[in-house]
Amino acid sequence: MLKTDFPVRKPHSPAKEPTRSITYRLPARVVEELETEAMQKNISHNVLVRQILERYLAWDRFSDKIGMIDIPKKVLESLGDELEGGDINKVVDAIKPIIREAVLFMKGKYDLKRCIETLEDYIRASGMKSDHRIEGAVHHFIIQHELGIKWSLFTEQLLKELFAEFVPEKNLSCQTTEKTVIASIPLGSDFSEHDY
Repeated sequence: MLKTDFPVRKPHSPAKEPTRSITYRLPARVVEELETEAMQKNISHNVLVRQILERYLAWDRFSDKIGMIDIPKKVLESLGDELEGGDINKVVDAIKPIIREAVLFMKGKYDLKRCIETLEDYIRASGMKSDHRIEGAVHHFIIQHELGIKWSLFTEQLLKELFAEFVPEKNLSCQTTEKTVIASIPLGSDFSEHDY
């Protein structure tokens, strides 16, 4: 087995899913916009449409039903500048029941795996970056939000409380910067949030 200095990335989908070919009739303007977008992203039209549909199925179809609204990044940054320690705790306390209801609505059950998967869906839909890496039994959940240190502290606190709810015997450690939070916890080498 090859040993590296870097944790192994956690795959988020099976290597090869069965596919089906279908045809849709779309207005020429929509097709032209899709072609332009695919060319700018240097991906095929098929990959772009798949990404759009996967995002819709994972997040967009639920977002208005669970009360999500788009907020400009600059607004969140400025709100974060005003947060103090007690405020962060109040926001975490306010958001935990919202997360619980969202996970129940979107995934049909509230547990650690579905909670992590829903948070990953939200992070991707929000345009933030995330990654899940495994190093032996330790899972590293990396979130790059670029919203400032106060939002990093909020993210760290939220993750600590969520993991403590499901696996109180496990110790979650965090590395936190102004733009990034890395939450590390021993969940076992066979843990997968997509396997439930």
